[in-house]
Amino acid sequence: MKTETERMRIVILGLSITSSWGNGHATTYRGLVRELVRRGHDVLFLERDVPWYASNRDLPRPPYGRTELYSGLDDLKERFAGEVRRADLVVVGSYVPQGVEVGNWVQHTARGVSAFYDIDTPVTLAKLARKDFEYLSPELIPGYQLYLSFTGGPTLERIERELGSPAARPLYCSADPELYAPQHREPLWDLGYLGTYSDDRQPVLERLMLDAAREWSAGRFVVAGPQYPAGIQWPSNVSRVEHLAPPEHPAFYNSQRFTLNVTRADMVRAGYSPSVRLFEAAACGVPIISDEWAGLDTLFVPGKEIFISHSGEETLRFLREVSEPERQAMGMKARERVLAEHTAAHRAEALEQYARAVSSGRKP
Repeated sequence: MKTETERMRIVILGLSITSSWGNGHATTYRGLVRELVRRGHDVLFLERDVPWYASNRDLPRPPYGRTELYSGLDDLKERFAGEVRRADLVVVGSYVPQGVEVGNWVQHTARGVSAFYDIDTPVTLAKLARKDFEYLSPELIPGYQLYLSFTGGPTLERIERELGSPAARPLYCSADPELYAPQHREPLWDLGYLGTYSDDRQPVLERLMLDAAREWSAGRFVVAGPQYPAGIQWPSNVSRVEHLAPPEHPAFYNSQRFTLNVTRADMVRAGYSPSVRLFEAAACGVPIISDEWAGLDTLFVPGKEIFISHSGEETLRFLREVSEPERQAMGMKARERVLAEHTAAHRAEALEQYARAVSSGRKP
């Protein structure tokens, strides 16, 4: 590893940076790579070329760092072994196709620091408990010198204590303040939600938004995201948007009076697992109504920077009773929090510090 003043060679093997279709990984990787490059590092992002992303690429050639597609494991090894061997830091992300095989190869090839970046930590741990080793196996965890996680809190202690990670550290998702910022728009909706369909989130969406929409026929609601089953009965005052590419997210958030945050069930159980939508909406200065989970109050102050709802009735009370000055003030307080602690630049700096600490033999 180079000294503090020199750049690092970094290789990231992630699910996707070129396509945000049906995944939140791309947004995280785009911001992280850009900020690492700004800090002077040489970054190569390696992505498996798969049909479902190939036909939905909203950023086919990222303008920061280098991005290369590979066709499979053999192609990866043949073309990029030298890059991985020379890198100061190699990061393998969750849900990388053939992730166990990729991880084994990285650990045997890399001479610098190797890290696993778990963007889906609660899901990963549940899969490991079921002996579902889709992209990570228990044997790999001690071999990664860093276990970087979208989940903080007690889960990290468990990963070290029970799974043998030398150093499990938080590397939360983040917002890009250059893309996510307040805009002067007339609100089209009273409450909006942005997220890909999932079985475990849908009951919460029903309770916190759709029940409120059925109760308040004059209210205007919107749900954006792919993969929702055709059989869902949407109230007549709920608009649907099938897919929004990341460049369209800021305008979408700024077209709402409030936005809804709904958390995956595994992440609620683990706690300390913010979604990227939480930080992006806050960066736009749009007040958030969220479900409740452990650790949320370490990110935003409830009642001052974020509203917490447990029912459609509570949601409606916020929508109809919060004054306009109070609504705007809460949105701005949440934005200030994101700018101070939760941008892609903060995450890039943290990753750099973790890697340098491991390389020098210190605990990150």
